Amino acid sequence: MTRRADRLFQIAELLRGRRLTTAQQLADWLHVSLRTVYRDVQDLQLSGVPIEGEPGIGYRLSRSASLPPLTFTAEELTALAAGARMLESWGGESMAAGARGALAKIASAMPADKRATIDRLAFFAPSFHVDVNVSVLVDTLHRAIDAHRVVSFAYLDKHGVATQRRVWPLALAYWGARFTLGAWCELRGDFRHFAVANIDALDVLEPFPDVEGRRLADFMRSIGVKPR
Repeated sequence: MTRRADRLFQIAELLRGRRLTTAQQLADWLHVSLRTVYRDVQDLQLSGVPIEGEPGIGYRLSRSASLPPLTFTAEELTALAAGARMLESWGGESMAAGARGALAKIASAMPADKRATIDRLAFFAPSFHVDVNVSVLVDTLHRAIDAHRVVSFAYLDKHGVATQRRVWPLALAYWGARFTLGAWCELRGDFRHFAVANIDALDVLEPFPDVEGRRLADFMRSIGVKPR
């Protein structure tokens, strides 16, 4: 069970940067009762944490709030370390390097007992089955998505049909054994998914415009996922 001190800090962190958060949301995220949330929020307010709002409406942390430096629970550190190890093995090299660097910075700022949580994590992500060429493609596509640039490539679909594509790359998805690219396809005039392993001769081209109906949020809605 989460220590109360950790839970109080989590509540303040969850309210930081959000417009309004209901007590029910906090209860669901922290796996406690509504009564516990109300009591914890009241105690935080009485201790001087500038939480605005009231029961039944929602809460937010005042923009003027200044919280102590970020810390992590053992469970959060475990999740971060596991995610970093998966990225090291299955993501592109730039993402893997970023994950390693971020985790090292986090660990260096943690007390010795928290650093030990990372060191003894019995979670491994072997990379012997990962295609190096796919990792390179993932890196290139990730940069193209970030820079909003058109990419062109030769593509072989699941039926063995080869086509040449120009697409507006919007998102990468990892499915446990393969990466797919979500994009607006100029050839089809619609959103399409592409298996990254079936992409060849990839080129990064000019920037693509911000067009309503072709954005990431539109793509997410097209596949039935509510944008966050």
